[in-house]
Amino acid sequence: MAMQARNEAGAGTLVQRLGDNLRKAIVGGQFPPGSKLPSEAQLSEAHGVSRTVVREAIASLRADRLVEARQGAGVFVLAPTEPPPAPLLVGNVDPARVSSMIELLELRTAVEVEAAGLAALRRSPAQEEVILEKHYAVRACLEAGQSTTEADFALHIAIAEATNNPRFREFLALIGKSAIPRAALRDEDSEDDQSGYLRLIDAEHADIVEAISSGDEEAARDAMRRHLRGSQGRYRALLREQRQPVR
Repeated sequence: MAMQARNEAGAGTLVQRLGDNLRKAIVGGQFPPGSKLPSEAQLSEAHGVSRTVVREAIASLRADRLVEARQGAGVFVLAPTEPPPAPLLVGNVDPARVSSMIELLELRTAVEVEAAGLAALRRSPAQEEVILEKHYAVRACLEAGQSTTEADFALHIAIAEATNNPRFREFLALIGKSAIPRAALRDEDSEDDQSGYLRLIDAEHADIVEAISSGDEEAARDAMRRHLRGSQGRYRALLREQRQPVR
């Protein structure tokens, strides 16, 4: 039984290795779209594997829609498929509309509060170091009077990555930098008002980062919730101002 298990494991490794090699050859242009792959016998001899291994490797390529088998003709490389259209989430977000940004912030709150808690539980020392670096990068931008949008987004991405669940990062990447609210800063705001707003954001970030670094799951959730709900509140204040009748 042990010998059989080892043989099966070895065959699986060979299938994966051959599949990976063929994928690289297709992506690298060795086998362009429409071209025919070598025969089963040729692949078996070239790679020193059994025909069973070749058939299973080809089956994995077919499952990934890289090739198709044509009866009596052989296996042919398919043209790359068009990427799926962007989800409606991206298309429906209009940063110029305050109400649209409030909707996005509510969605972010539902996801990122949990992300902060998981980051506090699961972050590695290296991931914790990255979170701290990104936090200090935001602060450096503030002190230099530079835009913090890029650095702010990078901090939230670092927290998402520290969950060690790739879906959190994918969610933020889907939204992009529009996830970072800045409409609460108005052109007519005084320099002191803008400075105070940005200091508040920095303090909120500091609370999140400290809780994650301390491994305090609930404190991290609470800090992220305060941060994002604070942004919602600032946007709602703008919305109320926009709705005031002209006297």
